[in-house]
Amino acid sequence: MRRSLTLAALTLAVAACKRPEAPPMQAGSPPVPAAAPGDRGDGQVLRGKVLEKIDVSQYSYLKLATASGATWAAVPRTDRKVGDEVGVRDVIPMQGFESKELNRKFDVVYFGALVSPGGDAAPAPSATGVGAKASDEGAPGPAGMAAQHRAVVSGPSDVTVEKVAKAEGADARTVEEIWAQRQKLKGKSVTVRGQVVKVMPVMGKNFLHLRDGSGNSEKKDNDLTVTTADDVATEDVVIAKGTIAVDRDFGAGYVYPVIVEDAKVSK
Repeated sequence: MRRSLTLAALTLAVAACKRPEAPPMQAGSPPVPAAAPGDRGDGQVLRGKVLEKIDVSQYSYLKLATASGATWAAVPRTDRKVGDEVGVRDVIPMQGFESKELNRKFDVVYFGALVSPGGDAAPAPSATGVGAKASDEGAPGPAGMAAQHRAVVSGPSDVTVEKVAKAEGADARTVEEIWAQRQKLKGKSVTVRGQVVKVMPVMGKNFLHLRDGSGNSEKKDNDLTVTTADDVATEDVVIAKGTIAVDRDFGAGYVYPVIVEDAKVSK
């Protein structure tokens, strides 16, 4: 009996030694926020040393050296300086974020609030109201960004648009055609004419919903999201020329299956 127990113990020990290790993080992968020592557990914290700091009207952009590489974070303006160790909590990644004040586009920025030495988050500015001008000034905190995308991701359900004449040119498409051809058009320039049925500013850009009478609401191919720096109003009939992106992830849990980005808009 004792011999059997000894053999069983040896078998378990050998199996434990052969257990595979967790695969190492690949170079270039984005940092994964993890709970930090002393954190209350009600939010994720990204920690690192400040390598670079850029201030704008209400935010400080901090380039952090994290355990998995350098990355940018944005927090309400702070007097923390290069060389400081900081924590940023409740982070929301914004991919392809463009700062108008800096005239700079970031691959990804983690928006959040600094963890104070006492463990509390520094207060964040309130969310930008609907109708505000698209800029960094008055930029919302993480909850505000999520609320903005939630408000803009879908077009209005009670608006019907009559047929609008298709734009001219080799790259001209209707809204329905863009949906149908989105994979083939990915990364290419398109021109589309439509009526603006919704417009909202979100993190430095105006997000428009265009409809031209093509497609139908059941298939959800009758409405197209367009981002632009140009000012427009609902009910305007406009021509938008921009680049097609597919499955565009702006962070905050919102992905656009197809979107026309950085469009020049004219009437």
